[in-house]
Amino acid sequence: MVTTLLLADDDSDDRLLVKDALEETRWTADLHSVEDGVELMDYLRHRGKYRDRSDAPPPSLILLDLKMPRKGGHQALKEIKEDPNLRRIPVVILTTSSQEQDVSRSYGLGVNSFITKPSSFGALVETMRILEKYWFETVTLPGERP
Repeated sequence: MVTTLLLADDDSDDRLLVKDALEETRWTADLHSVEDGVELMDYLRHRGKYRDRSDAPPPSLILLDLKMPRKGGHQALKEIKEDPNLRRIPVVILTTSSQEQDVSRSYGLGVNSFITKPSSFGALVETMRILEKYWFETVTLPGERP
């Protein structure tokens, strides 16, 4: 099974760090990135530059930053979880925030996990290892057979 990760983060350095961390773990996920919540929803709904479904395969997991321009993570999460065609996609918040209000609001909107971005590259690599093990080796996702 091909694992498609969709990373929504406006910080190009953070996108590069996640890509490098995935390579370090040797996780062969197909990583796609978007820069904000508007682009995320275009990707998921195959609008605009994502009309061609081969350029926007359905994600196995969404890594979502909260603080983004145009449409922030909370608003995008709300739209994802309210859409019957998207709500089953697991969403993991990966953000710099550790504020209780962000954590509570995210879980209230239906996020599957909330992770504060690690402060070192080594810790980010370990976080990616844990994500892979948990989401793709431990749990059963919709559409998979045990």
